[in-house]
Amino acid sequence: MSAIRLLVLGAIRSRGRAHGYQVRSDLESWGAHEWSTAKPGSIYHALNRMKHEGLLAAEEAAVSGGPPRTEFTLTGDGEREYLSLLRDALAAEHDARVDVVSAGLGCMTDLPRPEVLTLLRRRLESLEGWRSSVLEHHDPEAPVDEEIGAVGEVLGFWVHSAESAAGWTRSLIERIERGAHVFAGEEGWRPSGVPSREVPGE
Repeated sequence: MSAIRLLVLGAIRSRGRAHGYQVRSDLESWGAHEWSTAKPGSIYHALNRMKHEGLLAAEEAAVSGGPPRTEFTLTGDGEREYLSLLRDALAAEHDARVDVVSAGLGCMTDLPRPEVLTLLRRRLESLEGWRSSVLEHHDPEAPVDEEIGAVGEVLGFWVHSAESAAGWTRSLIERIERGAHVFAGEEGWRPSGVPSREVPGE
């Protein structure tokens, strides 16, 4: 799964209609260019590819004093793809890319609260299952066997990573259960995607 598809669809969905520069600016305002592949070239490539796939509809829009811009909106297939990618990101397996999980967390309020909790619990189960499977071959309290060598450090790293991710996910679930954030279908909700803002000169 590619985080860029989820991010671009989320950015357009949050505005309703957006041209490439707006998508790029929104993603940069969120810092996505630092922790994902959301660089200018990949953003425009994703826009064109998803247009050809029928996920985005494109329309030329006149701009006062300048050349027309291509504005994009989500099609019905684009909406379904966005929600499918979002669900997959939130329930991602233990070995999911960090940018995919991050994109899902940033857009999670576009789903109902009960569904988000179900998806996060699924991810938590995967993380805990991975930790248990590693512990079948590694005892963190025992000295590293010389025959295993540096591989023992790898196993320890996997256990530590799984424990850290599981602990954070567990605390997020608890925060959401206590009422954190406003989710789809709740009073005051608005599309999240990437937080939109107007950019000077648009």
